[in-house]
Amino acid sequence: MKTFFPIIVLLAVFSSAFGTQCNVTPVNIPKQWVTMSHGCRSSVRQQIQMEVAASIQYLAMGAFFSRDNVNRPGFAKLFFDASSEERGHALKLIEYLLMRGELTTDVSSLITIRPPERRHWASGVEALEEALKLETEVTKAIKNVIIKCEHDNNSQGHDTNDYHLVDYLTGEFLEEQYKGQRDLAGKASTLKKMMERHSALGEFIFDKKLLGIDI
Repeated sequence: MKTFFPIIVLLAVFSSAFGTQCNVTPVNIPKQWVTMSHGCRSSVRQQIQMEVAASIQYLAMGAFFSRDNVNRPGFAKLFFDASSEERGHALKLIEYLLMRGELTTDVSSLITIRPPERRHWASGVEALEEALKLETEVTKAIKNVIIKCEHDNNSQGHDTNDYHLVDYLTGEFLEEQYKGQRDLAGKASTLKKMMERHSALGEFIFDKKLLGIDI
């Protein structure tokens, strides 16, 4: 009993301290270091939305090919991995905005979840071509962000160039996008050839190859 009482006292003290910390009034920090222009910041926020939308679409594609009446585990894995990759891109952009001091307000409107545009695909080829189209659109959007951040007006009306962000997007995102597009185009081409020779069996074999299984 003697040991129990001090523990209660300590818990009460800690609870009081934590409660004080949670209710601390935000402090005013000088904002001279926050230098992104409004247009550039808005375009990055829009890109985050697009990356999330792409992630949701790939998630729907992975779920479709996982259905028992479709049962293409190789395609399912491909699209589930793509969904994780797009979500990772969104996270990278969120972390970048945090680094630049651009997520101190209006965080709740940063991401809105939209339902996937498509939920059914007639074949693996159709799905791969849909994925290639989606990646092309994401790549185009990233390039538009780069263009916007290269030439935008700041609050004083002066033309600015956000060199760091432009370099980050060019080096961190564009090369991965181009490689991804090439990979999807190659996969679609190979699958079409296999289906021309082996019909539905070609898609079955291709699906196994996506899992690293040789038949």
